Order: sequence, then structure tokens, then C-alpha cells
Amino acid sequence: MVLGELSSVPAALRFPVGLVSAIVAVLVMDQLMARIPDGMTPPYVAASVLTQTPVDDAPDRLATVAHYLAGLGTGLLFTYFLLAAEWLLGESSLLTVVATTLGLYGLMVGFFVVVPLPRAVGVGDSRRSAIGRGWAISAAGYLAVLVPVSVGLTLALT
Repeated sequence: MVLGELSSVPAALRFPVGLVSAIVAVLVMDQLMARIPDGMTPPYVAASVLTQTPVDDAPDRLATVAHYLAGLGTGLLFTYFLLAAEWLLGESSLLTVVATTLGLYGLMVGFFVVVPLPRAVGVGDSRRSAIGRGWAISAAGYLAVLVPVSVGLTLALT
């Protein structure tokens, strides 16, 4: 299987690929977030928690920095989790890629709705639910770009 060749690419090359893939994914995610009700709010949730200011008044620059750093970090996290799955299962396969993707999706959504979202200042329950749904859609869109770009670029190195 072609995906088995992923394991042959050294980790030292795969992490930069994960970073480049994350850049592409977060830029596409921005387009998706702009089309979802409350879709642009998650970065402001992070800024709200960090500054203890209401979400609607959270600093734009901090929200932007938090969004892009989280997006880049998640690309590296995908690479790390995929390497760990390959190590556990002995090689890369469709199973390792799908399991890693689903695990990371659960972590992305679960972390957001359990840690920063409940701590955001000035967000009522109904809006909190809408923000969480928007984030779940955005995270899925991010991974729908990140995974094929990362896998494709990595396979191009073989």
C-alpha cells in the first residue's frame, strides 16, 4: 500500500511538512470560519480567556496570534501523533492515518469546549453552544485539508 511508504520518511523531514501543511490548512480554515455563524469567534474565546475580557472586546491581535499558533501547533501535533501511531502499529496504513485524524479531531473539539469555551467572559449558554458547533465544523474543515496535504507532501518525499 502507498501509505506504508510514509514510515520511510524520517521524522526530521516530516515535522517541516506538518508545519507547511498546517499553514495551508489554517488559511483554508479561515475561509470556512468566515462563512459559519460565530465561526470567527473561537480565536476571540482564547483571547478572552487570556485577558479576562469579554469575547466581543477581546484584542484582535491576540486572537489572531492565538489562532495561527494553535493552527501551526496542531499541524505538528498531527505529525507527532501519526509517528506515534506508526510506531505502535509497526507501519503507516490507512488505519493509522484515520485513527490519528479522528483522535486529533476529538482532542481539538473536546479541548476547546471543555477548557477555554466555558471560561470565556460574557458568553451565554446558547451562544456557547453555537460557538462550539461552529468550532466543530471549523476543526473538521482544518483536518480535511491538513491530512491530505500532509500525507501527500510526505509521500512526495519518498
